[in-house]
Amino acid sequence: MGHLGRLQLVGRVTYYLGWICLICGALVHLGIGRAAFTAMSLTKRNLFEVAVVCFVICIASELRATTPAESEARSTVKKPLAA
Repeated sequence: MGHLGRLQLVGRVTYYLGWICLICGALVHLGIGRAAFTAMSLTKRNLFEVAVVCFVICIASELRATTPAESEARSTVKKPLAA
């Protein structure tokens, strides 16, 4: 697996983890399973902050994977051969 594949994997995992945190935050907000989340010391704010951080990591990983690195950009440029 190359570095682009790893970046896309990190982006995908953090994207879904962010959604899971948002759903858990909504459940806490609605009062469903509040005891379970308070037992783990998770508040709505903590879940929201984790979700935002996951989405930021996801965006950064995907942008980095789609933007060619400087070394890759140099390797694709063909240099003229001396005659």
